Amino acid sequence: MSETADRAIEELRADFDGVLILPDEAEYDEARKLFNGMIDRRPAVFAQCATVADVQRAIRFGRQEELEIAVRGGGHGVAGRALSEGGLVIDLRRMNTVTVDPEVRTARVAGGATMSHLDRATEKHGLAAAGGRVSTTGVGGYILGGGDGWMARYFGLGCDNLVEVELVTASGELVRASEKHNPELFWALHGGGGNFGVATSFTMRLHPMSNVTVALLLWPPERGEEVIRAYRDFMEVAPDEVGGGALFLTAPPEDFVPESLRGQLCCAVLLIHAGAEEEGRRVLAPMLALDYAGAFVDAMPYAEMQCMLDDPPGYRNYWSVEYLKSFPDDAVAAFCASAEAMIVPSPSQHPIFPQGGAIARGPAEFPIPWRGAPWAVHPFGLWENQADDERGRRWAQCVREAMQPWARGDVYLNFIGEGEGLGHRLIKSHPDSD
Repeated sequence: MSETADRAIEELRADFDGVLILPDEAEYDEARKLFNGMIDRRPAVFAQCATVADVQRAIRFGRQEELEIAVRGGGHGVAGRALSEGGLVIDLRRMNTVTVDPEVRTARVAGGATMSHLDRATEKHGLAAAGGRVSTTGVGGYILGGGDGWMARYFGLGCDNLVEVELVTASGELVRASEKHNPELFWALHGGGGNFGVATSFTMRLHPMSNVTVALLLWPPERGEEVIRAYRDFMEVAPDEVGGGALFLTAPPEDFVPESLRGQLCCAVLLIHAGAEEEGRRVLAPMLALDYAGAFVDAMPYAEMQCMLDDPPGYRNYWSVEYLKSFPDDAVAAFCASAEAMIVPSPSQHPIFPQGGAIARGPAEFPIPWRGAPWAVHPFGLWENQADDERGRRWAQCVREAMQPWARGDVYLNFIGEGEGLGHRLIKSHPDSD
């Protein structure tokens, strides 16, 4: 940095409640670690904000020094947009408090909170928020991208449960966005991404929820087509209270997994029912009656379920998504065949998620082009070795190519991998268009 920039840093530091980290400081490499180990960028400065005033000061500093600004919440985004090469990172992780109002069933969530912060705060009151699929995801990025998750068929999308956002604009002004205040900005924050400012807090609606019934069923991969057809037929008539997905993955070394499947590719179905175990087993009975090779079935707190399948950090990542108009037998066969190119063993997953329910019934006016899709295929690649980068990327791209005959072409901003720009995808103007 120049002497002028050094002076500007010191002026910022003198009036900053959080922590500034520069490239020559011991904490720098730790600060730039993201969930996706493939991302290797070196910002000029990290502004780890402790207050809204810190965010305002950091934005003004970044504009003054003409630095590209990135915003970090959970750091879980696959494309690595939480880091800016040579720029300023506004790091919100110190701002992670969650305040629950059990009477009106809302939570005020600071901009750097993760799903774990939110779930643990709400479970004390027998309440739950519309959440993602792992506890390490940042609430901010999740909501601003739209917010799909295990129980979205029941709760709706994350952004559907949004009441208000406090946001610092590019000029450093703190504004409120809600149905009454800045309604056009509020509209854009429902799935439009994070380029409208730095969201420092979200107010979300909550839902009564304590325990859920969880079933994870496993089969050898050659049973895949049969199993996924059965799962498709089950989900097409299942009540909204049932969430989950069907997927191919590397079978874990758990007691419920047969020795012959451990460390091998397997077909799995994850079923989650919002309710007590007796009712859950009754609703899930058609799938539980199948001849599976291994099974885990239990009731557990919702917050425990939300972290049950947390992805390990530090792996190299590439994800994508394809939303489907339908999922006929030919599509099932194509989906299953594309699992064969997965990197195994690894934490990679090859899921298909059911939609419908509260997702489809949600507000049609918001910018969620994939709301009307009945199914979503989500190649989720994770691997350790850099030498596998091309193979991993190509597998995810091949999955999308295999599903093209049934694809709608919709984009979910939270699932766009590095280098996969919007120019590669067709964004529909209406959520129910074909």
